[in-house]
Amino acid sequence: MKLFDVYPLYDVEPVKAYDSIVVDKNGTEYLDLYGGHAVISIGHSHPHYVKKLKEQVDKIGFYSNAVHNNLQQQLAQKLGEVSGYNDYQLFLCNSGAEANENALKLASFQTGKSRVVAFQNGFHGRTSAAVAVTDNDKINAPLNKQQDVTFLPLNQLELVQNELKKEDVCAVIIEPIQGVGGLDEGTADFFKGLEVLCHEYGVVLILDEIQSGYGRTGKFFAHQYHGITPDIISVAKGMGNGFPIGGVLIAPHIKPSYGLLGTTFGGNHLACAAALSVLEVIEIESLIDNAMQTGAYFMSCSANIPGVKKIKGKGLMLGLEFDFEVADLRKKLIHDEHIFTGGAMNKNLLRILPPLSIGKKEIDQFIKALQNALVPEKV
Repeated sequence: MKLFDVYPLYDVEPVKAYDSIVVDKNGTEYLDLYGGHAVISIGHSHPHYVKKLKEQVDKIGFYSNAVHNNLQQQLAQKLGEVSGYNDYQLFLCNSGAEANENALKLASFQTGKSRVVAFQNGFHGRTSAAVAVTDNDKINAPLNKQQDVTFLPLNQLELVQNELKKEDVCAVIIEPIQGVGGLDEGTADFFKGLEVLCHEYGVVLILDEIQSGYGRTGKFFAHQYHGITPDIISVAKGMGNGFPIGGVLIAPHIKPSYGLLGTTFGGNHLACAAALSVLEVIEIESLIDNAMQTGAYFMSCSANIPGVKKIKGKGLMLGLEFDFEVADLRKKLIHDEHIFTGGAMNKNLLRILPPLSIGKKEIDQFIKALQNALVPEKV
């Protein structure tokens, strides 16, 4: 049997990693400025993370959600403390797409309605409802398009209000900063207006913080820059630092009922141990502050890079928008400079999503490498 071919692969095979460094099978070291799609939050193979996982697997790795698992409650309490959402409820699952699936399902149960308002260039996952609210026809199968979704441009509140007035919308789902879409974001006024409109029309406001959460932008959640309080928040990626885990933070006014949501593997002992250790390291090492400070340093260093039209994002969720397509540049950075970066639906955008522990030394290394990669090859 061979693998089902779904990804175009770079000719690199990582076999180990530490901090912000990935090492391939030939012993070549790569600076990781992509974190495996923003997953590596506290750095590769962090000693505290490794220790907690090893200790947990020696005790118990998994049992079903038919029994008590105190680690789930510990995680819920710690996440509430660190994020500022102490009064919210937590549903644990395995991935970002699954978090959004359950968020949308819960919104439909809550309102008794089915239509969703989502936004152009948004990305929310590849499973059924998650991909239906993702604005990308290439990955949205005919089966998924049966979901009733209306896509709107960012920052146009009047258009949102026109849809909510029809009284058949169960949820508005939005990324505080678009990830795959290219790091575009709504204004503070737009987000505040969304919150007001959702309350006025009884619509559930879902903030997809899967890529932007867990301190990546310099606040625990990116929507906290705008002073809003969503009804539901979906999380994943940096939550487990590589161990599969996702979650749905649910406002207290949404009441649970047995049978609405469920999962086999969600919130298992190993996943909770991983997620707890991530929150502990984020606090102990002040990684949210580091994301803000290092991100500001990165932006200042990138301001005069040739070809850069715009620097997008916040903290360590950043994008360099060039006046040319960056696919070849990314290849040069990987193969010649040994640096991982990311792309986006915007083909001119280079995405930067490093571990939150990264420092100025690594940023300087990248700037030098980028300058080298931008020099035209001599004939």
